[in-house]
Amino acid sequence: MFATAFNLAKPIFPRKKKNRKKKKKKKKKKKKKKKKRKSSHCIREKTMVKSPEQEHPQEALGWAARDPSGLLSPFKFSRRATGEEDVKFKVLFCGICHSDLHSLKNEWGSSTYPLVPGHEIVGEVVEVGSNVEKFKVGDKVGVGCLVGSCGSCDSCHDHLENYCPRMILTYGSMYHDGTMTYGGYSNMMVVNEHFAVKFPPNMPLDAGAPLLCAGITVYSPIRFFGLDRPGTHLGVVGLGGLGHVAVKFAKAMGVKVTVISSSPGKREEALQHHGADAFLVSSDINQIQAAMGTMDGIIDTVSAVHPMLPLIGLLKHNGKLILVGAPDRPLELPIFPLLMGRKIVAGSCIGGIKETQEMIDFAAKHKIAADIEVISIDYLNAAMDRLAQGDVKYRFVIDIGNTLK
Repeated sequence: MFATAFNLAKPIFPRKKKNRKKKKKKKKKKKKKKKKRKSSHCIREKTMVKSPEQEHPQEALGWAARDPSGLLSPFKFSRRATGEEDVKFKVLFCGICHSDLHSLKNEWGSSTYPLVPGHEIVGEVVEVGSNVEKFKVGDKVGVGCLVGSCGSCDSCHDHLENYCPRMILTYGSMYHDGTMTYGGYSNMMVVNEHFAVKFPPNMPLDAGAPLLCAGITVYSPIRFFGLDRPGTHLGVVGLGGLGHVAVKFAKAMGVKVTVISSSPGKREEALQHHGADAFLVSSDINQIQAAMGTMDGIIDTVSAVHPMLPLIGLLKHNGKLILVGAPDRPLELPIFPLLMGRKIVAGSCIGGIKETQEMIDFAAKHKIAADIEVISIDYLNAAMDRLAQGDVKYRFVIDIGNTLK
């Protein structure tokens, strides 16, 4: 209707002039089309997808999965040139996190292939950029779950890059230059110095590697939620890759620790080997009832679906239940028990780079490291099968330096 009225209001020109204008318009359109074709052709040439081997100038070798089967095999790719603020290092060890297994099989629905996992990476610096201040050639360094962030949001300003909405994960993320990130199941890495942490000389590189994920995942909430004060009673749910490190950190802070596990066979391990003060079998109603209302906080490391009610019941008033595991299905959360004790259920995800360095320094000072099983790169697929069955105490670490050739 409006279009019709608009057309009627147009003045009527003599036919000859109109035809001339039409011809001019046609010529202009043809020229524009030719320009568009040329420019689009140029863009196609410039943005032609390069193979992982050709994206960057530095050759690299790793192990990658090509599809959700998760089967890993040798993979040639490339790393970027060492920039002014970059550190290039030879990878010596890389821990295997349970999230690597989730990612390999695309169980969280966000994986991209080919996928080179690994975010518990330790190595030796072989080159530094001209503006690098924190590191020198020969230093031992670690890289955890992050290799980038926006640097300008509130989280970044508060040294919480792990909560930056544009954080860049160590593998499976798009980097600033538009290429995919590849993790530590590889022979070398290039990273901005801000996202690397220095390993103290007395920190074992193999057993220290898992702290870059497992360690900071439990250290950060213990500190943030005030569960690090001597005399505090802390429950740790699950005695696996995260749980056994949580016990070690908490004991070093002077905290009373009770391990809560579904496996009665882990009792001796928890008490004698890791130094826990008490042990509860989560399915034993009598044990749980006897401990009701005794804990100031609980770090829940379990990634499987499990009931929340018994754990909430173990808390004192003002108690805090902190979830650091990542179940693939929602948990049922009863509200009434929270109301009656002013209790808190919260989550926590790794930590910022500053806090990760603090954690590594604390661990070195108190001689805290993960309990590990060192494997060769050729054993990788077998290790993943064992990890899926929970058959590891408590962390696999790949000897990259000696076995990836």
